[in-house]
Amino acid sequence: MTGDDENALRAELARLQQEHRDLDTAIEALSDAPGRDQIQVQRLKKRKLILRDRIAFIEDQLTPDIIA
Repeated sequence: MTGDDENALRAELARLQQEHRDLDTAIEALSDAPGRDQIQVQRLKKRKLILRDRIAFIEDQLTPDIIA
């Protein structure tokens, strides 16, 4: 992996982690709101899971393989 590839992955990772935190805040706010929209909360939770999987994938790409 070149330095540019690694930098791009790190930038995407930071963006995804920020979006994941933002979804946490949005889900919490919607869950506490009177007359909350359960469908919207479920959509946000699904998006959050997708982000978590993508974050894990990128972290694996950035972690060097260790050969024992």
